[in-house]
Amino acid sequence: MGFFKKVMRKEEEEEEPEIEGIGRYIDLATYKGSESRTGPSRRGGIEVKVAEIEGYESLRALSNFVYEGNILILDFTAIANDDLALRRIITELKRLVEDVGGDLAGISKNLLLVTPKNVAIDRHKIRRGFYY
Repeated sequence: MGFFKKVMRKEEEEEEPEIEGIGRYIDLATYKGSESRTGPSRRGGIEVKVAEIEGYESLRALSNFVYEGNILILDFTAIANDDLALRRIITELKRLVEDVGGDLAGISKNLLLVTPKNVAIDRHKIRRGFYY
């Protein structure tokens, strides 16, 4: 048996196990959770929105989510190299969180977390089960 056939056979054997009643994986694009869910907006809950910011112009529409009491995760990869635009956007986001009484923090190299009133961001990491 050739090397290629051995490799292909190992890949076929390493299939993910099927979860009872779900299948091999959950497609998050179509996953709706419980069938009786009416949506957080109707229940008065907080939603976590994930958005990609492409420029200063798109900030106004995205800031409305925070004014409505939702948490916003902003991906600014598209403008990461444009220092001027990035500074303007971060300055405006600081004004936004000051206005609503929320919080703002960088959570990775190209992600910002913006929270509404009464939602604070803890900047300490939990590592190996210990709180630092």
